[in-house]
Amino acid sequence: MTYNGFLTKITGMTDSVPEKLSPHHSKRSITSWCLYDWANSAFSTVIITFVFSVFFTRGIVGDETYGAVLWSYAIGLSGLFIALLAPLMGAVADHSGHRKTWIFCLSWLCIVATSLLWFAQPHSSFANIMFVLTLVILANIGFELAQVFYNAMLAHIAPSHLMGRISGWGWAAGYIGGLCALALALFGLVGFGDVEPFLPISGADSANLRATGPMTALWFLIFMLPLLWFTRDMEHAPLPFAKAFKTGATQIWHMLRDIKSHKNIALFLVASAIYRDGLVTLFAIGGVYAAGQYGMDFAEILIFAIGLNVFSGLGAFVFGWLDDYLGSKPTIMISLMGLIAFGVSVLFVHDQSMFTMLAFGMGFFIGPVQAASRTLAGRLAPHGMITQTYGLYAFTGKSIAFMGPVAYGLATQAFGTQQAGMMSIVLFWVVGLALLAWVREGADD
Repeated sequence: MTYNGFLTKITGMTDSVPEKLSPHHSKRSITSWCLYDWANSAFSTVIITFVFSVFFTRGIVGDETYGAVLWSYAIGLSGLFIALLAPLMGAVADHSGHRKTWIFCLSWLCIVATSLLWFAQPHSSFANIMFVLTLVILANIGFELAQVFYNAMLAHIAPSHLMGRISGWGWAAGYIGGLCALALALFGLVGFGDVEPFLPISGADSANLRATGPMTALWFLIFMLPLLWFTRDMEHAPLPFAKAFKTGATQIWHMLRDIKSHKNIALFLVASAIYRDGLVTLFAIGGVYAAGQYGMDFAEILIFAIGLNVFSGLGAFVFGWLDDYLGSKPTIMISLMGLIAFGVSVLFVHDQSMFTMLAFGMGFFIGPVQAASRTLAGRLAPHGMITQTYGLYAFTGKSIAFMGPVAYGLATQAFGTQQAGMMSIVLFWVVGLALLAWVREGADD
């Protein structure tokens, strides 16, 4: 069976997709688009959530609770910059085109900053801590802003009746990519039990853990290339940057000024900002929480992370069909209810095995929330404002992105336990779900 025949069999896509929505080599274009999720998820998984964040709290700061607070504040600060920049950058892209150029430049910022984490040192001097947090902030800004332009390509490369599935496949590819990157870190750099890592990097001065920075950067660089080579960019006559900036900024101002005519999408943006903030906080401190509450070592954390990625990817893949069949909003609501149920359960267990099982159950609903939210943003976008809508999607998420990590840090400080911080995450999901219930699934004019 040929590649095209195989893809047609498992996806139901045929070459009869309209040229406007899916140009020549559409399957290769869509596959390459999904592969970018595979590429950049190594950063969020290895650096932000499970490996380097734990090394920062344990090996650099030396106090897991205080380290978690510093890490959460850094993620919150990067979110503030993202909130300020995302809408305007999306507006420029809508009128000047060249989304892939923006993706390349912003991804490169993330790649360079991540590679420089090799120079982090395993001691708690102020200069060393600030050096690491500065690189993490810069890398996260590049990572998140590139997502604005990447997400906006979905509506261009995907037929409308397959948007949910393709968005889900992208998230699933991301979780599988993160899983493979974690496996490489585990067996190549950290080692597992009596099995020595196969890469010749010493553990002296935590070199094997610091090497996760350049390893992740190289992974990101290699696997983003298919997107740049094979995925079609949006086709329209580009405006000069200055004129595109002025036009886009004016359009955003008019949209915000006339918000009464866009109440539905505005409500979705607020609701999604709140529940996504809970997810962002979970990603930022998930590994730190597992390490602090259950004393997991690096090998155990990586095994836990690999399992979590398997369940998250499976959920994103399976729920992609539900998104297209039932709708994006019901898919998100079902997934949020699952997150809340498992999130509350996690707070009341003390056994590591039970915690792991419940966390895997929670992971099954993480991917669908992300994938279906991306799809719903595209379906609600006013005509001709797709990238601006994704810019506002990023803006609303990041405008309050500091709240989740800060709430986690404050709750942890106030009660002296990370369980209190975890409860704050669950509350963000509850509030977001309540607001989402009022959103009407249908595009604004």
